[in-house]
Amino acid sequence: MTDSRGAAESGRYRARVLTATSFAEIAREIERTASEPEGVGIMTRKARIFPVRLDGVPLRAAPLLKQELLAVGGDSAHARGVADQSVATTSVVLLATWGQYRRVIPKLARQPFHLGAIAEAVDAALAHFTTRRPRLVQGTRRSLEVGGTTRVMGIVNVTPDSFSDGGRYLDPDAAAARARALVAEGAAIVDVGGESTRPGAAPVAPSVEWGRIGPVLERLRDLPVPISVDTRSAEVAERALASGADWVNDVGGLRDPAMRAVVARSGAPVIALHMRGTPATMQAETEYADVRAEVYDGLARAAEAAIADGVRPDQLLVDPGLGFGKTAEQSVELLAHAGEFRSLGYPVVVGASRKSFLGHLLGGAPVGDRLEAGLAAAVLLASAGVEIVRTHDVGPTVRALAVADAVRAGREPPGRDAPPDDAD
Repeated sequence: MTDSRGAAESGRYRARVLTATSFAEIAREIERTASEPEGVGIMTRKARIFPVRLDGVPLRAAPLLKQELLAVGGDSAHARGVADQSVATTSVVLLATWGQYRRVIPKLARQPFHLGAIAEAVDAALAHFTTRRPRLVQGTRRSLEVGGTTRVMGIVNVTPDSFSDGGRYLDPDAAAARARALVAEGAAIVDVGGESTRPGAAPVAPSVEWGRIGPVLERLRDLPVPISVDTRSAEVAERALASGADWVNDVGGLRDPAMRAVVARSGAPVIALHMRGTPATMQAETEYADVRAEVYDGLARAAEAAIADGVRPDQLLVDPGLGFGKTAEQSVELLAHAGEFRSLGYPVVVGASRKSFLGHLLGGAPVGDRLEAGLAAAVLLASAGVEIVRTHDVGPTVRALAVADAVRAGREPPGRDAPPDDAD
């Protein structure tokens, strides 16, 4: 045990574990030591470990990957079956600093067994994850800059049976007034939907869905912010885009080739949401071996299919689909790790507002008592770098995010959060 003299001796050094996480913060802390300016860049590259997961790595590639990482001071973990060659492929978790990745990626590019492609994938994921530079999402009429501060998408449900506000805005004038009120509260985009996607909801015919949202879009042609149409129907999406909508929010996750064709032809931005099955069946399809990995893979495949059908990468946004075919525990895990989806390279949209998993966390709280939980979720999402938060409660969310964004602005630069490439 430390005696009183030892405690006094150690106490005078004021040892403090730093919570600096961005490279900008780390560099500032090193600068405060009066270190040599050249040394700041060198040391900054060594101050943060980036765990990177890979799936489907070939058996012969995994040992080489580990060997090369060890050579630069990093490491990797893979399946025990690699040693006795009892597996054909393995998941791998790489553990390295930014500087170590900068040294190992060029070496991997020259290696066999698909390590060149692996190096490209790692390099791209790191670049996407560390980029904070704002980008313009060009709508069919109105555009939105994302990536600087966290944007808020306000929800207008023109349905009789949505879980939170079903029936409140069925009248087109009431729905249009609600949309304008959300913009006044700070919504950067408004999402209008005519089909409930709550668990167990029955499908709605496109004609019925359009009959609900068409008159609303007609009344919102002069809205100053982009309008997103929340629909799984390619027919409804096409009519909405022709009638004033700017984006498509596809709960079907771009699984329908017809929807991909509509988006490709129109050039409209589209949100691909992860959901298994349909709203009527999704809660019977919640078995995942690894929910984060499988949702990530599902969104990557959706994006690849869309691009193959002519959708431009800069049109795509992704949503991990909290509550859509996920248990409460799975939704919490996705919320906690939402920042990982930024590695895909597309803006991330997440909706947690008033959802049942929040009620579960609050001991069964009803929809009307979930505001504070939704605000907490929004702040966590903003801190993780999620670009757009979808919510029913726009005003309170905008105010909560003002604090979260101010804190994040002090920790991260507006561009890419990485030290100079020439620093070793």
